[in-house]
Amino acid sequence: MLDTLIKGGTVIDGTGTEPFVADVGIRDGRITAVGQIDEPAQRTIDAKGLHVLPGFVDIHTHYDGQASWDETFAPSIYHGVTTVVMGNCGVGFAPVRPGDRDVLIDLMEGVEEIPGTALTEGMKWNWESFTDYGRALDAQPHSLDFMTLVPHDTLRLYVMGERAARGEPATADDIVQMQDLLRQALLDGACGLAVGSTETHRTAQGRMTPSFEVSPVELNSLAAVLKDLPYRVLQGISDFASPRGAPAEEKARFDCEYAKLEDMAKVAGRPISITWMDRVIAPQQSQWLGDASLASAAKGVDVKLQASPRGIGVFNGLDTTLNLLAAFPSYQAIAHLPAKDRAAQLRDPATRARILSEAPVSLSVEGSSVPPLADFVIQHFEQIAFTLFPLLPSADGSMDYEPLPELSFGAQAKARGVSARELMYDHLAQGDGNNLVYFPIHNYLNGSLDRVREMLMHPHVLCSLGDAGAHVGTICDASISTTMLAHWGLQRTRGEKIALPQVVQMLTQRNALHMGLSDRGVIAAGMKADINLVDFDRLALPMPEIVRDLPMGGRRMIQKSMGYVATLVSGQVVIENGHITDARPGRWTHGAKA
Repeated sequence: MLDTLIKGGTVIDGTGTEPFVADVGIRDGRITAVGQIDEPAQRTIDAKGLHVLPGFVDIHTHYDGQASWDETFAPSIYHGVTTVVMGNCGVGFAPVRPGDRDVLIDLMEGVEEIPGTALTEGMKWNWESFTDYGRALDAQPHSLDFMTLVPHDTLRLYVMGERAARGEPATADDIVQMQDLLRQALLDGACGLAVGSTETHRTAQGRMTPSFEVSPVELNSLAAVLKDLPYRVLQGISDFASPRGAPAEEKARFDCEYAKLEDMAKVAGRPISITWMDRVIAPQQSQWLGDASLASAAKGVDVKLQASPRGIGVFNGLDTTLNLLAAFPSYQAIAHLPAKDRAAQLRDPATRARILSEAPVSLSVEGSSVPPLADFVIQHFEQIAFTLFPLLPSADGSMDYEPLPELSFGAQAKARGVSARELMYDHLAQGDGNNLVYFPIHNYLNGSLDRVREMLMHPHVLCSLGDAGAHVGTICDASISTTMLAHWGLQRTRGEKIALPQVVQMLTQRNALHMGLSDRGVIAAGMKADINLVDFDRLALPMPEIVRDLPMGGRRMIQKSMGYVATLVSGQVVIENGHITDARPGRWTHGAKA
């Protein structure tokens, strides 16, 4: 008898082929057959009218801390994800010496905006080596499978201590020790190495990260560890130096930084995936990176590009980390009130007139990237307001991540002959103080996602970059898989969509194969039964909400979904109609053994 029989659904199998109607049989966590199946089953799911897809593989998350207290990997579990990859951008929590735990918390809080209080309270720290970290997490129940990249920053801190924190170069002996630690972690199941050299990442105390501006010798020495091991991957960041001079100088800097990452892939003989976005402060770099990846392939070097299917930006609200009213003295006088009471106070005509008449004060705080961003936006608000949008649900209750330019505060203010700041103030003051402003900083140039579509069609692209588990007070991009499926595969009206079978393949098989996972990402006999049942007629993203469910009551944003009828991991239903079940089949998923 089968454990589960999914009957009569439309299968999009993850290989890029056209949909077909079939039954799917499951036994012992594996798919036994796809086709006409009459075998009895303990549970039969009527999938007529539903689409049957492989579980999604999210290759860029930051659940490194959350995984030690959260069994469910929320919010990814709401968006069809069945396997997550953590440790990206070179930051994480292993290996670690007991005396350096606070250093890693400071690093993660600064780089990925995860509250330090939540990390301090929630993490168990029952590990020192990277292998012990993976095994400690694996001993805990989890809904989803998870893979672990070894972070470069933690290797440096473990071997070099304060010398790494000060950014000192590694000695030859340091490098040998890092190589030994990396090799053992990779042999024991880690899926690769993540590096994170970028000027935009700082610790919560404002220091550069331990791996900022390390030598090519160190990078290549670590990459060389992968060469003779079973398949493993490299991951890096493309936040190359911001423009400071002539275009030729900018291109020279880009070429230099890209060459370091390309050399790592060449030395390792393994693929490297690099974050890829259309950066508003360096608009030429996205084209340069796409072209460079093609040139690398022509030389036999595998450079993949991690791209998001939507704008990369932040939310602003009364209760988010980025609060554009917090720079005004009269707002600061009521900032201690609950959001509902603050909103009511903001609607008071005298308060409104006073705040709108005030000059803003600086919000800059050393070590935090959000207040300086707020300062910049406030100082240039009337210009930036053309890329600030009131976040409002559509008629079906879902939100649109490709808003029309005429809906921006700037465009509305110009049409009505009022200030954009006034419109934003009134939007935030409405209701219970839960209204949000959407600010797509990158990927949304010229008021559309047309450039994003070009990036998603690149032959070396990997649909990713949601940062699930990170930047919890300003974004909720764990939902990008639903954006990819709903917006690009089904609903886009302002331009070309992407063929649905290709969309599904990008979320499943393509990412799985990049990570060396040949047992998932496809609906076929013998494959792992990681499956999504989706009602395309209801598929949508509701509005994000702010919750306080982190340890110590820490705040984060959660965006759920509509239309996912069920998600199965190893044949067990982990979420059904939006409700997380008690099933915990998730395991630490190792890199390939051969």
